[in-house]
Amino acid sequence: MKTTGRSRLLISVAALGVAGIALSGCTGGPGTNNNDNGNGGEDDGVVTVYGTIADTEAELLEQSWADWEEENDIDIKYESSKEFEAQIAVRAQGGNAPDIAIFPQPGLMADIANRDYLVPAPDAVKANVEEGWTEDWANYATVDGTLYGAPLMASVKGWIWYSPSFFADHGYEVPTDWQGLLDLTAQIQSDTDTPPWCIGFGSDAATGWPGTDWIEDIVLRQSGTDVYDKWVSNEVPFTDPAIKSAFDEFGKVALNPDYVNAGFGDTATIVTTPFGDTAGALANGDCALHHQASFFDGFITDAGAEVAEDGDIWAFLMPPFEAGGASDGAVVTGGGEIVAAFDDSESTQKVQEYLSSADWANSRVSLGGVISANKGLDPENASSNILKEAISILQDDTTTFRFDASDLMPGAVGAGTFFKGMVDWVNGTDTDTVLEQIEGGWPSE
Repeated sequence: MKTTGRSRLLISVAALGVAGIALSGCTGGPGTNNNDNGNGGEDDGVVTVYGTIADTEAELLEQSWADWEEENDIDIKYESSKEFEAQIAVRAQGGNAPDIAIFPQPGLMADIANRDYLVPAPDAVKANVEEGWTEDWANYATVDGTLYGAPLMASVKGWIWYSPSFFADHGYEVPTDWQGLLDLTAQIQSDTDTPPWCIGFGSDAATGWPGTDWIEDIVLRQSGTDVYDKWVSNEVPFTDPAIKSAFDEFGKVALNPDYVNAGFGDTATIVTTPFGDTAGALANGDCALHHQASFFDGFITDAGAEVAEDGDIWAFLMPPFEAGGASDGAVVTGGGEIVAAFDDSESTQKVQEYLSSADWANSRVSLGGVISANKGLDPENASSNILKEAISILQDDTTTFRFDASDLMPGAVGAGTFFKGMVDWVNGTDTDTVLEQIEGGWPSE
């Protein structure tokens, strides 16, 4: 696991179903907090933090706050779980919630908040959010007008990865609109007689999520923020012509055997190819184009290639649907985590305050592999040029940013029928049927 945005790869659709069942049985009322965290509710200077961040990333997370722990005489105990989405609900209901949870999906945080298990963010966190985060980011941590937490890390999605030397050798230029990207695809295929794109949907129980990212990027660029926001809340259903159009546009690439799947086989291999394996195909030249988030630079580096404008691999953002677009700045989707608390002890509030600060953001980003949208983050602390570019985009007031739609949708849809629908669609199920099946996952009110 390299960075934020991949926390979603730990999602188990079955686990999310369990989470929904657990939540439906919650009985906590307003202000209810059953959590004693094993210490009788006393503030003993130990703060438990629970999340999905694992392995090397977890080690770097603990390193990021180590000096602060010592200076403030607070012991932060971090626990990672691949079953976070299910267990956070179970633990909250059973009175064994952590002091702090790092939620990989704002929608899941809202579910927990609506059951009155979370405590509102303290004033110090509110002040940090007002100072360091845009209104959009603050809204992702807000439920019914109450701020419950603060963003942590972030990713910028929608990058198209390519080889600068390959482009230069063939006289290719970065396209300025969606049709230009399709034209470039056709030109590369004609010149090389090989598929230009490599696409991998494989991700264990979360197989299919890279396809949702494609659809989200196209919906935002083709139909705009109003449709995107209404789609997230199901005011615009999956069966709406705007969403079908996004599938049709993606299909011009993903369903064309002349265009995919470079280095792996035909279109049928999209589902069976692990999403990370595409880095190797890109690095060795089998693949000319690939769509993935900012964290992908870590995979490429691991594959032995240098990520730089004059290096082996670089990236440009998926262009607007029409040249010039409706915005003066970049139009991007992205992901991240939200930090919220189950108790309001002094130590817990201090940890919350630190994790919402620019000081923490600079500490963690300087350790490599991740970024943050905190305005106080120095981009020069990022470990790669593409991450520096992503930070600049997030900090630019002209950027139109929208959180990953599937992470905002109810889990039964966003990590359930949407993921499965992308798999079925690539495997040949017609678009109308797929869209109806995805829409069928929305919980009935």
